[in-house]
Amino acid sequence: MREFGNLVYNEVEKTYRKKRFMVIILILMVLVPLFIFAQYKQSQAQLKKLGTDDWKVVLQQKISDSQNRLTSASMPEEWQKYRKLQLQQQQYYLDHDINPAVEGAPTFVREFISQGIAMFIPLLVMIIAIDLISGEKADGTIKMLLTRPIRRWKILLGKYISLLLSISIIMALVLLISFLLSGAFFGFKGMEQPIMTGFTIENDTLVTASVHTIPQWKYILLASGLAWFVSVVIGTISFMVSVLIRNTPAGMGVMFASLIAGTILQELATNWEGVKYIYSVNLGLTNYLMGSVPSLQGLSMGFSLAILSAWGIASLVIAFVAFTREDMLA
Repeated sequence: MREFGNLVYNEVEKTYRKKRFMVIILILMVLVPLFIFAQYKQSQAQLKKLGTDDWKVVLQQKISDSQNRLTSASMPEEWQKYRKLQLQQQQYYLDHDINPAVEGAPTFVREFISQGIAMFIPLLVMIIAIDLISGEKADGTIKMLLTRPIRRWKILLGKYISLLLSISIIMALVLLISFLLSGAFFGFKGMEQPIMTGFTIENDTLVTASVHTIPQWKYILLASGLAWFVSVVIGTISFMVSVLIRNTPAGMGVMFASLIAGTILQELATNWEGVKYIYSVNLGLTNYLMGSVPSLQGLSMGFSLAILSAWGIASLVIAFVAFTREDMLA
């Protein structure tokens, strides 16, 4: 057991020595301020347009804008459904006198996780995961590791556990850096702000029977847990690709293309039943917390969790089978 613990420690140390976490911190330190500035400019534009920052006036204006867009004959039917449900949700917040977007670090973090769960956060995870095996194959260090009197499956398990630890560190960095930087700009108020969750969609109608409020900090914890789960699945698939493909840039290209493919297929293949079984169209788990319209018919929180779990388990099995059977010492 101690030997296995040392193996995991060595794998984490390798990741640290390669300065991957420094790259992730640098990306966050550059892009988070950019996102903060974009949000600030948007709020300033609203203030200039409406002449007030009263949230009720702002939300009522958004409702009016949505109603005006619905009168456009050129709007696709799918977008009309989305706008109608979004309008009903906004009106529900207004009727219950709850501000859905109190300016402050908690609101920024909540939105940042919701927007980043399907693409930005997975890309950060891929920086760590895609090189775990392929990088060592390329530079030949995997041969030295395999000469040690340790079973191959234990070596791979040690690497996978180090990946799970790295994913947890990445999520902590995302939360910490986004919270501190946005708090320095917008302040830290809004932790106890009530957020509505439990919206469901049935027959293209917004159902509010299960709607309830929770403090924003609890909502952030729920969203972060879903983002961590998505990150583990993406990390596991990347881990499999790292085992199967020797070249790290090629592996990164494969993973990036698969993420982009999900976004494109949601737009172009809405009538293809099989598209909902692709992992990358099920990554937006926080949409179910918010009650957003599913991008495809048949998607739900339970379905997406099941599909992602299946992809993760299958990828892990393939990785272990391929790694234990491949001749790497030749």
